Amino acid sequence: MQEGTLRVGEWHPDAEGAPWLLVHGVTASHLAWAWVARETDARLIAPDLRGRGRSTASSRRTGLAQHSDDLAAVLDARGVDRAVVVGHSMGAFVSAVFADRHPDRVERVVLVDGGLPLDLPVGMDPREAVRYVLGPTAARLDMRFESVAAYRDFWRAHPAFVGREDALLDDYFAYDLAGVEPALRPATTFATLEADSIDQNTGDAIAGALERMPRPTRLLAAERGVRGEDPPLYPDLPSIKTSHPRLRSATRVESVDHYSIVMSPEGARAVVEEVRRDGGQ
Repeated sequence: MQEGTLRVGEWHPDAEGAPWLLVHGVTASHLAWAWVARETDARLIAPDLRGRGRSTASSRRTGLAQHSDDLAAVLDARGVDRAVVVGHSMGAFVSAVFADRHPDRVERVVLVDGGLPLDLPVGMDPREAVRYVLGPTAARLDMRFESVAAYRDFWRAHPAFVGREDALLDDYFAYDLAGVEPALRPATTFATLEADSIDQNTGDAIAGALERMPRPTRLLAAERGVRGEDPPLYPDLPSIKTSHPRLRSATRVESVDHYSIVMSPEGARAVVEEVRRDGGQ
């Protein structure tokens, strides 16, 4: 049965060398990588994960294994055998599972402020953990907005975006909306976010992937968290490296938060530098 399609963004399609497969976060889209596209000439392939952006593939089929198999299908459709895989936030968890399920399709992996277990309060219900980590980012999914401008203003008040005026941000947030005025809504539903987040935090696929880690893998961690706060999502990098000995490195990126580690010139340059460390373009 035909279940829809995945929308795929691509930059520099004629570039030589291994493409980079870019995997966005839990409520994001391929446009989260527009800043990275400005900092490299490598071929970049960035899908909207199912249930996000303009992808029409059923959001009823969720979980990291499903998303990772979707990534293999994206590479097949683009005629790509192997790629450097870069994942941000939930996309980093997807990237780790993809490398485990399809290691022959992966050169190496860069996890960007995600992909490794988060330090959650002991005994917290997995559903509560979604709101604990994402806060207003999750709550907005049930909101409606009268215009694109109103949605942009919502994000201007977010601590991670205060004072940031950027045409790429304008494009990113406009693309995030579905429906029609005056009842625009975020393209991702809370049910989709919740299902994927629970699998991210409690599922078997990520646990096995991180234990095996079959492809060279590095972590980039932001200095600040989802709301620009301290502590960040990953406050103790030496402990992470000890707990995951197969991880090649764990590096802190100063002066960025969970969003701007990819969605800013400074963060994008750090990501590109990390990918190039092992011989990428």
